[in-house]
Amino acid sequence: MNAPQVLSRFRVSGLDCAACAAKIEGAAKRVDGITEISVSVAAATLAVRHVEGLDLSALADRLSPMGYTLAPLPAAAGPDAAPGAAPACSGAGAHGHDHDRDHAAAPGPGEAAPADRRWWAAPKTRLTLASGAALVAAFGAAWVVPQARAEIFVVAMLVGLVPIARRAFAAARNGMPFTIEMLMTIAAVGAVVIGAAEEAAAVVFLFLVGELLEGVAAGRARAGIRALAALVPKTALLERAGAAVEVPAERLPIGAVILVRPGERIAADGVVLAGASGVDESPVTGESAPVAKGPDAPVFAGTVNGEAALRIRVTAAAQDNTIARVVRLVEEAQEARAPTERFIDRFARHYTPAVVAVAALVAVVPPLAVGAGWDEWIYKGLAILLIGCPCALVISTPAAIAAGLAAGARRGLLMKGGAVLETARQVSVVCFDKTGTLTAGKPQVTDIVAVSRPEAEILALAAALEAGSSHPLASAILARAAADGIAPAPAEAARALSGKGVSGLVDGREVLLLSPRAAAALAPLGAEPEARIAALAAAGKTCAVVVADGRLAGLIALRDEPRADAKAGIAALTRKGIRTLMLTGDNRATGDAIGAALGIDVRAELMPQDKLAIVGALKRAGAVVANVGDGINDAPALAAADIGIAMGGGTDVALETADAAVLHGRVTDVAAMIDLSRRTMGNIHQNIAIALGLKAVFLVTTLAGITGLWPAILADTGATVLVTLNALRLLSARPG
Repeated sequence: MNAPQVLSRFRVSGLDCAACAAKIEGAAKRVDGITEISVSVAAATLAVRHVEGLDLSALADRLSPMGYTLAPLPAAAGPDAAPGAAPACSGAGAHGHDHDRDHAAAPGPGEAAPADRRWWAAPKTRLTLASGAALVAAFGAAWVVPQARAEIFVVAMLVGLVPIARRAFAAARNGMPFTIEMLMTIAAVGAVVIGAAEEAAAVVFLFLVGELLEGVAAGRARAGIRALAALVPKTALLERAGAAVEVPAERLPIGAVILVRPGERIAADGVVLAGASGVDESPVTGESAPVAKGPDAPVFAGTVNGEAALRIRVTAAAQDNTIARVVRLVEEAQEARAPTERFIDRFARHYTPAVVAVAALVAVVPPLAVGAGWDEWIYKGLAILLIGCPCALVISTPAAIAAGLAAGARRGLLMKGGAVLETARQVSVVCFDKTGTLTAGKPQVTDIVAVSRPEAEILALAAALEAGSSHPLASAILARAAADGIAPAPAEAARALSGKGVSGLVDGREVLLLSPRAAAALAPLGAEPEARIAALAAAGKTCAVVVADGRLAGLIALRDEPRADAKAGIAALTRKGIRTLMLTGDNRATGDAIGAALGIDVRAELMPQDKLAIVGALKRAGAVVANVGDGINDAPALAAADIGIAMGGGTDVALETADAAVLHGRVTDVAAMIDLSRRTMGNIHQNIAIALGLKAVFLVTTLAGITGLWPAILADTGATVLVTLNALRLLSARPG
């Protein structure tokens, strides 16, 4: 019988690049009882699945000598979380961490770890400063005591090299002999052996500077998504016993009522109970103009209230509000590696041993084969060791993927992993559901046709009959009356006519609101009204007939109208050379009418299995298909497509069922997502070119005797910093 499995999660200090992640993963694999390992560079987290009750102090013991410490995190919510996962972290607080303190203070999703907040106090910073001070002191001492110059610089070198060598040998004991630290150690010791102690000390210092810059850049990349979490205020005004009491926002229960004053940030997802105000949603949705909010309107945590106070009922706990869920899902997505990233990782595993072999051949073959000078060629071999360090190459892809995912999330474009981000650039066909995706998902009054009564009176009579009804068509009529400033008179004896409509008395007159068929059964409508009804039906509109005192008063037409940006969204995809297709279960007339208005091909009257079949046929024809739907009735097609994109306002279903989600319901965001994917892949190709290009240049100049150890380490450090900074450009680029 298999032992029960649990999941434990940790914040990892010192985790700055993909090479670090590989070392942590390699060490974790050697701990008996751990069955699954996931390391996220972007989130600086480690998740391990292991047998229940396992003492994970063995993992901390393996990682500490390599420069990594663990702080337990609360178990992740969701299907991967196992009961009791958090307590399973026993022993992880070893090596300078108090377990209870770390566990209590462990950052949640998106919260900055202490090491990220105070990089200048991190061990790497202290070591770099100590190495730099030792190097400066060595230059001064060597000037005073020149006869001991070599010994002085060896001492200065050891200040920085000893911790590096300790990490190198710790990694070797964990089955990873070819690490950047080992290459650095061999190069530094070799330089001393051939009498280049001064260069060895300088190279060690430059290596530490590069590591420090790498850590700072990694922290900045993480801050890109954590900035979202910082939008939510720490406190809220809770209504209690008729008074507003300030309480921590994280403790607000669902159903609580909070008061948000003008200019304040909203502390929780909720629904407006009272008040009317413009809310600045730009921090969350990117909308440039304030959105009007009144009773029953939803609001998001982190948005800014405008000109009037709002009373809001909380609808989600702090850990489940829109921002927290987006941050959590993005951090999880950053753990899913893209195909290019997996290829680079596999390449790097063979690349580093190959570099060692080439460096060894360069060092020994010329002296043995042609009698060249040993010191010269050993020096060149050591330089090649440093040039060949894989840091820049290994980080080139994950840095760009993490930045791309974070940039998308900040604009409401959520992609669940690097594979999704990478595939989006290849999309050649986008299939859209109609209702709730290309359209708003609720009918609106589009036409009022006067026959024997004026338009305003027709609308007032219909609204009087529909008052109090929750039917979508009734809601549309009432919304239009409210928008036109019409306050309908109360209806008496109102009743539903099964399958036909409603009837009642309005100001003493009998009024009926009927379907065209039911109205025609009472009395002939006349040639002109029937022609108008037929024309409205051909345009995909639902028609209601208003009869007052036995006479046809007029017609009201309703339709689920396209979203305001639907036409622009389809046009943006067309400009990119992407074919668009509407797949709808609605009748053909309605589908064709909406399709003609938007400029999109239409397949109508489809069952879910029909949509699935169409997506499958497109894929077999060689298309890369994205399917955009509401995440519920389109589930089969969403799952079958190369990328399933949920359209919605950040609902649980939309976030959990598809590969990606357009959180703010903008059709134009589908094109923006594809544009972001193309930008990200372009960035990755630039990074790989920078990493390999610099190495190729310095390899040639080193063999030619033009450059040596100093430029070699600068080439590696410089390339690493350059690719990281290039990736960070994605955070500020606006898709589309």
